[in-house]
Amino acid sequence: MHNWLDIFHSGHTAFPLSDVAVKAAIALSTGLLVGFEREWANKDIGVRTFALTSLLGLLASFTGLPFNILAGAAVLILIVFLNWHSVQVSRKLEATTSVALIIVFLLGVLVGDGHLFTTVACAIVVTMLLSLKPQFHAFAGGLRQEEVRSAILLGLLGFVIWPLLPNRFIDRWGLVDPREAWVIVIVVASLGFINYVLLRLYGSKGIYPTAILGGLVNSTATVAEMVTTLPSTGLIKATVPVVLLISVAMFSRNLIILAIFSPHSVRSAILPLLAMSLIAVGWAYRERKKSKDVQTDGKLTLTSPISLKKVLTFAGLFIGIQILGTVAQRMFGSSGLQVISVLGGLVSSAGTTAAAADLVMHGKILAGEAGTATVLTSIASLLVDLAIVSKQIRDKSVVRDLSIASLLQAAAGIAVLVVQLKVFHRL
Repeated sequence: MHNWLDIFHSGHTAFPLSDVAVKAAIALSTGLLVGFEREWANKDIGVRTFALTSLLGLLASFTGLPFNILAGAAVLILIVFLNWHSVQVSRKLEATTSVALIIVFLLGVLVGDGHLFTTVACAIVVTMLLSLKPQFHAFAGGLRQEEVRSAILLGLLGFVIWPLLPNRFIDRWGLVDPREAWVIVIVVASLGFINYVLLRLYGSKGIYPTAILGGLVNSTATVAEMVTTLPSTGLIKATVPVVLLISVAMFSRNLIILAIFSPHSVRSAILPLLAMSLIAVGWAYRERKKSKDVQTDGKLTLTSPISLKKVLTFAGLFIGIQILGTVAQRMFGSSGLQVISVLGGLVSSAGTTAAAADLVMHGKILAGEAGTATVLTSIASLLVDLAIVSKQIRDKSVVRDLSIASLLQAAAGIAVLVVQLKVFHRL
């Protein structure tokens, strides 16, 4: 009797007891984890079926390929009967549960082959995906067709077109490197799309959060939309703080772009941008009592920043500014680059900032020059927003207050920039 017990407890050389125990526990836990979620979802098959299926996969991996195939066929037969019953009762297929059952069987097989981390990680991910069904339905129901197209286009531009571009300068003057330029275009476009998604999710929380999120996407478009929306809702007095907060968001976005592509340039840009932001926030705080923050109810209808036309336009603008900045810097030095930066800010401060950072990456300008260019292009964009408000708003007091605040911002930014340049020059 003792001999039989010794043989039983000693296990088999191919299947050590401790190894089998660990694998059985992981396989069982995997099936239970997914099965509990299916049980809570009131499905016909739940905890016990999923746990047994996972153990079946484990045993199949121990017994070799023929039994693997036989066990897999048994699981498929079970799924066929499950769906047949579901169609008879509720007129619908149990596709999700069927796929989950197949995955659990395969996870059991993987456990038997020693892939423990893969199994645990996949089981957690599967359970999470199954449990988030209401959230996924709500998110998918709120998607617009243009947003789906934008996400697909972004993937196409980043993973299909980018590898096909030449990874070198295509001109003898060393002005355009298509692949590196395309990376910058994709990154800036992705930032815009992420901010656009945040705007769609949280843009109905009030005019001030909407202004900030919109400014991160496109400050000029947000200002143009806001100066149309606010008067129609009786909130014309909120124009000043709203536009100022949009400018703060624009400064932040440009600083983020600069930090991504030329981190050393941030040192020369952060203080002027911070000074302008503090003035904007302080003035907006003072003006907040003139208007009551209410829900916008989705009235800020910015379109997605990702479309073939918009991406190509931004790419053309970016490359144009890059070429003009390089030529101007070679011919006129730093002053030529800064003039181009101001002109670029009248169209796109994000594109101008990215172009300046790219010039630093190629060693064509110094990091401090890119920081200065970022400040100047941000000021130019700020003045463009002021011009839009001045043209659209008929309330002279609003235009006057915003003009004073914007000019103070510009003056503070230039003053800090000048002091900073003098200090750096002496050092």
